[in-house]
Amino acid sequence: MPLHTLTCRSGNRAETLRSRTLPPGHIENIMEEMNTTENIYLSVDDIPEKTFGSTGHHQARMASPSANKHSRFHRRMTLSPIRRLQCKARAQHLTDTVIKTAFNQTLVKPRNCRRIVALGAPRVGKTNILRRFLGEEFKENYEATTEDFHTKLYHIRGQEYQIDILDAAGERHYPAKRRLSILTGDVFLLVFSVDNRESFREVCELIKEINAAKSKLMKLKNTAKVPVVVCGNKMDLDPMARVVSRFEIDSILGGEGVAYFETSAKEGTGLPCAFSALAKQGRLPNETSPTEHQNISIHTYQLLIAGSLREWRPSQLNGPLATMYPLARRPSFQSDLEQVKLLGGQNKHEKCQIQ
Repeated sequence: MPLHTLTCRSGNRAETLRSRTLPPGHIENIMEEMNTTENIYLSVDDIPEKTFGSTGHHQARMASPSANKHSRFHRRMTLSPIRRLQCKARAQHLTDTVIKTAFNQTLVKPRNCRRIVALGAPRVGKTNILRRFLGEEFKENYEATTEDFHTKLYHIRGQEYQIDILDAAGERHYPAKRRLSILTGDVFLLVFSVDNRESFREVCELIKEINAAKSKLMKLKNTAKVPVVVCGNKMDLDPMARVVSRFEIDSILGGEGVAYFETSAKEGTGLPCAFSALAKQGRLPNETSPTEHQNISIHTYQLLIAGSLREWRPSQLNGPLATMYPLARRPSFQSDLEQVKLLGGQNKHEKCQIQ
């Protein structure tokens, strides 16, 4: 009974895999299984390998027995469920490492990086406003946010920009952690609900806390004027449900020098102006607003930054471009503390700014 070899194609590289001895009539069954199920192949160095065609499936063809001279470098294994999960995890880790390495090679200049910190009471719509900013749809079901961190990369008029977004909703009960988020933030998005007076009071207290913390960090005698955008959210509710009047809001926030907008995360009203104000307050191009750029994949963005698309750019990629960085993660507290010390010119004998 002859020995048959299945050869999988991946780009220009052919990987010869050893299969068990089967009658020729069974080969079609194996090929069908490869097109409908996921197979993981382990090479000698135990690195998971998966091959995909243009349709996302494995492609196989018959090879002559002479190809077996290469089969000693690869072996096909039937994996247990636990081992399969381990291989998938390792393959994902390798993919993440490649993406992270490519990102680190195209880091944005620090002067073009901004961190937006979103603060406010629970259930006021902070997360949905940020979802709108990131180009996503409104989410009806409420889920309490502990902490979310997003990174969006932009290519605007030949320059690269980066916006880090920290949704620090869960830090309201941890003063030191919230103070660290404030000290490392560049622009602040404060949100309250027009049908919740307590949430408006919390925003007023946050403005004072932010100005005081930044003044102390920069060692200013007068109160610092920090870029702050305030959103009075849930304007889609019945007008009778509103408990915080526009006159009261203007009389309190008017002297704080903050930009105020009445918004509805559900209907999207008022958000374009608020997002334009975020860009202006953060000294960023207005094209960072979600309606002013085209979203592309992270792979296309990396090719663009590396120069692979400069000579040949499809017509649909003209204009401002942006992408979400899939491996975004908040820097460690140690990194943030080092940044605070650098910004404040603090020496090792001075008291920590977050205390």
